[in-house]
Amino acid sequence: MISIIITAFKEPQVGRAIESFLNQNIKGKCELIVSAPDEETQSIVKKYKKVILFKDPGKGKALALNLLFKKAKGEKIILTDGDVYVSKNSVNELLKEFENSAIGCVAGRPVPLEDKTTKYGYWANFLFDSAHRLRKKLLIKEKFFQSSGYLYMIKSGIVKEIPFDTADDAIIPHIISNKGYKTAYAEKALVFVKNVDNWKDWISQKLRCARAHENLGKYVDLSKNKRTKTFGNESRGILYLFSYPQTIKELLWTFELIFARLYLWGLVFFEVYVKKKYHEDNWKRVESAR
Repeated sequence: MISIIITAFKEPQVGRAIESFLNQNIKGKCELIVSAPDEETQSIVKKYKKVILFKDPGKGKALALNLLFKKAKGEKIILTDGDVYVSKNSVNELLKEFENSAIGCVAGRPVPLEDKTTKYGYWANFLFDSAHRLRKKLLIKEKFFQSSGYLYMIKSGIVKEIPFDTADDAIIPHIISNKGYKTAYAEKALVFVKNVDNWKDWISQKLRCARAHENLGKYVDLSKNKRTKTFGNESRGILYLFSYPQTIKELLWTFELIFARLYLWGLVFFEVYVKKKYHEDNWKRVESAR
C-alpha cells in the first residue's frame, strides 16, 4: 500500500494535482489523500470519488502532516503539494528506488513551468537545475542531501512527528538519515512547479524557506549530515552560475541573481540571529506562484 498525501490551501489547481496521480498506472495498491483546511479547496476535492478528503485544522502544514502520519495506511508515503503536478510515471520511478531496503527517502525532481525568456523564469530554471546538479553530485559521492518538498517518498513509521518551526522537506530527510537510512534521487520522477514572477513574492518565498532551515540543529545532529541549503554550497556553485547564461540578457540576469541571493542571505542572518525571528508554520498563499 502506498499513501499519497497532497497538502493544499486555497488551491484552485488542486484538481490538476489529483488527476496527475489518478492517471498513472501505479504498481501496487494506493490511497490518495488530500489535506485542506478551506472550503474552496475541499469543494474541488469532493468531486473525486477515489480521493480521501482530510479536513485539517488550518494551523499549518506541519500539524496536518503530523495528524496524517497517524492515519496513512501505506508502507510508503508520498508527500506533495496541491499547487504542483507530477509526470506520468513518477510514482513508479520513486518506487524503483525503494527496491533497495537501505533507502528511507526518495527525492523527486522539480521542474519549472517557466522558460528562460523572463528574469524570474531564468532564475527559476537556474536554481532548479543547480539543485538537480547538486543532488546528483552528492548521490555519486554517497553523501546526504535534502529532498524537495514538491515531491518525495518516505518509508512510513520512521517519522512520527515533525516540529512546527522547520519545513517538512528540511527536517524529514535528516530524521530518516539519522535513523540509519539512505536518501535516493529519482530524477525521472518529475514534479512541475509554477514559480513567482515578482520581487516581493520571490524574496518572501525564499526568505521563508531559508529561515525554516536555520532551526534544524535544534532537532538533528548536523555534524553527521550537513544542511544542503547553505550559503557555502551556493558560493561553491559560482563557476556553474557563470557557465549557465547563453545570451547577454541572461548574463545580466545572472549578476542580478547573485546580488539577490546575497541580499537574501544577509536578510536571513539579520532576521534569525539579530531579530531572533524564527520560522513559524502557517498556511500562507503566494499568489504569483499559482
